[in-house]
Order: sequence, then C-alpha cells, then structure tokens
Amino acid sequence: MLASPEGGRPPLDPESSEPGFQTDETRRFEADPEALAALARTERLDSVAAGDFDAVFYPGGHGPLWDLAEDPASVRLIEAVLRAGRPIALVCHAPGALRHATAPDGAPLVRGRKVTGFTNGEEAAVGLTGVVPFLVEDELKRLGGDYSKTGDWRPYVLTDGLLVTGQNPASSGPAADALLALVAGAGNGRP
Repeated sequence: MLASPEGGRPPLDPESSEPGFQTDETRRFEADPEALAALARTERLDSVAAGDFDAVFYPGGHGPLWDLAEDPASVRLIEAVLRAGRPIALVCHAPGALRHATAPDGAPLVRGRKVTGFTNGEEAAVGLTGVVPFLVEDELKRLGGDYSKTGDWRPYVLTDGLLVTGQNPASSGPAADALLALVAGAGNGRP
C-alpha cells in the first residue's frame, strides 16, 4: 500500500526526475505501469494504521521537509510502527520527518540513535540551502541523533534497531534492502 498526506497522486520533487538523481530502482519504478498506477491512487496518510504494515518506507525528495515532517498523521505512524516492533526506513530528506517523533519517554526519537540523511553539503550542491525549511543534517544533530555521513552522493545507510536511515538518493536501494532484512528477521534491537 502506498500512502501520502492528501491521498491520490502525491506531488513529486521535480529534481528527483533529473538524471543525476535517478537510480536503477527509480528507473525500474517509472517503467512499471502497475507501480505508476498505485502511485496515482495513494491512500490518505491519516487513514492508515501501523498495524496495516509489516514495515514502512519513506522515500526522499525535498517534499517531506514541508509535508511529512509537519504532518501529525506521519508522526503518529512513525511512532506507532516502531512501538509495535516493526521496522521503518527513511531516505534522503525523509529522515526530516523524524523531527517531531518521540520515544515512549517523550525524548526525541532520534536522540542517541545512529542516523543519517541528506547532508548540508549535498543541499548546498543543489543550491537549496536557503530554500528548505530546515537542513536535515542540522536537525538530526539538534535532536541529539548520532548523525554520520559519507562523501556526498555516495550510498550510506545506518540501521539502529528497527530504524533505518539513508543519506541520499543513491542510498534508496541499500536502505530498502536493510528494511527487508529486518522484516525477514535478520535484524533485531530496540524499537
């Protein structure tokens, strides 16, 4: 099932379609008529529940900084999925959707966790540092996340318990693989 804040076809970050941001996975998705049809009719995010999923994957693009990062339904879903002992992965800008999520004790969900996301250097390279509402790297650090990264545009994925984060578009496939490994039971640890 695919879900988005408003349901239907979600707005896509036009930069995501640029050749430099394409991966084998995105090209395969865009060539799949069934996948495109599913994307055109996403469920409303506020109509889904954590129990509807074995795992949740948040793709990147700049959009999550404006909608998913501020959407109460998104925050509830993230918190509920992890508390239910199910894995979640967020890639590129999507780790910004963790900014309001909290652990059961009320602390920021990312505090003390190994996390990554779109770097300040990558944001500067695309010329949007002054446009985005916040920088993912700075926000994850501000919240107490144990943020790390690799070189710009290189794949980099971290798994901390059931939380998987990927640095950039090149990290999407590896993050999906890490998520699937957790679903298969290869991973364990704190929710």
